[in-house]
Amino acid sequence: MANANIRVRFCPSPTGNPHVGLVRTALFNWAFARHNEGTMVFRIEDTDAARDSEESYDQLLDSLKWLGLDWDEGPEVGGPHAPYRQSQRMDIYKDVAEKLLAGGYAYPCYCTTEELDARRDAARAAGRPSGYDGQCRDLTAEQKAAYETEGRTSIVRFRMPDEPITFTDLVRGELTFTPDNVPDYGIVRANGAPLYTLVNPVDDALMEITHVLRGEDLLSSTPRQIALYKALIELGVAKEIPAFGHLPYVMGEGNKKLSKRDPEASLNLYRERGFLREGLLNYLSLLGWSFSADQDIFTIPEMVAKFDIADVNANPARFDLKKAESINADHIRMLDVKAFAEACEPWLQAPHANWAPEDFDRAAWEAIAPYAQTRMTVLSEITANVDFLFLPEPVFDQPSWDKAMKGEPAALLTTAREKLVDADWSDPESLKNAVLAAGEAHGLKLGKAQAPVRVAVTGRTVGLPLFESLEILGKEKSLARIDAALAKLAG
Repeated sequence: MANANIRVRFCPSPTGNPHVGLVRTALFNWAFARHNEGTMVFRIEDTDAARDSEESYDQLLDSLKWLGLDWDEGPEVGGPHAPYRQSQRMDIYKDVAEKLLAGGYAYPCYCTTEELDARRDAARAAGRPSGYDGQCRDLTAEQKAAYETEGRTSIVRFRMPDEPITFTDLVRGELTFTPDNVPDYGIVRANGAPLYTLVNPVDDALMEITHVLRGEDLLSSTPRQIALYKALIELGVAKEIPAFGHLPYVMGEGNKKLSKRDPEASLNLYRERGFLREGLLNYLSLLGWSFSADQDIFTIPEMVAKFDIADVNANPARFDLKKAESINADHIRMLDVKAFAEACEPWLQAPHANWAPEDFDRAAWEAIAPYAQTRMTVLSEITANVDFLFLPEPVFDQPSWDKAMKGEPAALLTTAREKLVDADWSDPESLKNAVLAAGEAHGLKLGKAQAPVRVAVTGRTVGLPLFESLEILGKEKSLARIDAALAKLAG
């Protein structure tokens, strides 16, 4: 049953290219919101001026639009909790930090980096937890004044409770964190800049987020946020603590977490290779969730109708490029031919196309498209598969030429040409019978007989169905290419 009160958020930092793990998180939040007829909030966490960039911000918006993951509140849409960029909300964080200090929920910490490191090293050597030891937790006014007289600066540190924190994770069940594992933590830098540990929960509180679905790598920060939420509720800043669900890691090669540095992690790679958004989202949804035990291929509306966060698996999900490509190929075949032809258009133009624009023959493209559709894994493959139709002569792949032109290729091509001259060029079956007859004349089966013809006409040993390709290219051009191949062999 739908719950229209559900509010989720997707809050990336605009750094670098979008990562497929990030997209998976956005997808699960979006599907959860849409399934429940709830609200999807898109928020930008851009408080790190050294790493954030407008270029990355623009890429994020463009990527979400390409994927069709729309949002109800956020950049370009607005909403009751604007602004939705953290860099424009600094006054809010300053005000909340002051309330936390005044209420005794936070305190100034004057410890230097060197002092902290020395005490951590000593704790490790003694076998104790190495988190912050509470040195500045209960300073008197005189001690604070003395530190300030020394010229020390202070960060703001949140005071964690002295009892365990237990919560029910929507993916992992009940979890408990003991105080020694969750020490007091910084929320404001010495220069007054708020940290993620403050701004993220404050924004979730003020934007009334009900469910936080995020990566497993953030699980260790959840007890901190729950403690902060309790303080914010007591201060009248927050209404309730959201439910948390931590999504499984996406693993790459060697059982390592897929990182931004892994080539297959970049969303841009899949766009550039010509993945359909439906194919990519279908695959990414399977990284930690399943549609059913016996169905891997489904549409995005079908996913939304079925998605439940309770069905997400806590175990790490392995990213499998071959499986992603296979699922994308299925989605390409699910398109009607007109939609497939339109989807291929970018790869039939510069800079992908290696033919002159005036040589592009739309009638030939529309004729070959149905045959191409059944063989594509990604749309970018179309360029090399149809270039023989639009180039003055084929681009010979030398290994393909060497592989096909074994034995006595000139004799075979000469016989094939003779048979093809008399064939019916409006009937691929007639063209096939001509090459089959040429092969029989030289003691070859069709597979061996058609290889030299295919390379002579298309430049490659593999590609679209040969006899349909010959029909579409036409008798005059096809025979001229066989003649050119014979001349190349003679030369």
